[in-house]
Amino acid sequence: MQVIGLTGSSGAGKSVAASIFKKHGIPVIDADLVYHEILGTDGDCTKEIAAAFGPNVLDGNGLISRQALANTVFGKPNTDALLHTLNTITHKYVMSEIKKRLRELKVNGTHAAVIDAPLLFEANAHLECNFVIGLIADRALRAERIMVRDRISRESTEKRLNAQKSDQFFRERCDYILENNTDAASLERNLLALLVKTGVL
Repeated sequence: MQVIGLTGSSGAGKSVAASIFKKHGIPVIDADLVYHEILGTDGDCTKEIAAAFGPNVLDGNGLISRQALANTVFGKPNTDALLHTLNTITHKYVMSEIKKRLRELKVNGTHAAVIDAPLLFEANAHLECNFVIGLIADRALRAERIMVRDRISRESTEKRLNAQKSDQFFRERCDYILENNTDAASLERNLLALLVKTGVL
């Protein structure tokens, strides 16, 4: 089974790319979705996060409040250090679940699968991949997409973008780079051409 890594900055179009993979019969494991599922339980990951960041990140049911956690981590003088702590805790749980799902897909005879992860390299998920596709787009365009998609202010959007890796980070690490500065149809054409070239389709 070929495993394809899909990564890139927020607003670069990973969700659109993921939908294109699914449309062509290639299952996608969404690392963010796995992360949110894990945060939605009161398991070991939740306990570790609460121990690291304090009980104020928990809601009334003892589960992680994503908003409270975001407020605790982002926009602080030491955001980089806080993010590092959070990612160190969560990556091991997310990767364990991703590996389990890949094993299940392989057993079922799936010929290719995608790991969709903004922090693919930081979580060492690229080690599971045959190759990695990085999506990038102009910052101004990414900001517009994020504000529309998440209904957040420009200030919140800029904070999020400032915490992202640069395009250079992805150019240096990904096997293939797709620039997504136009529309979904153009992205689909470029992505399918790449999948043909790599023998996935």
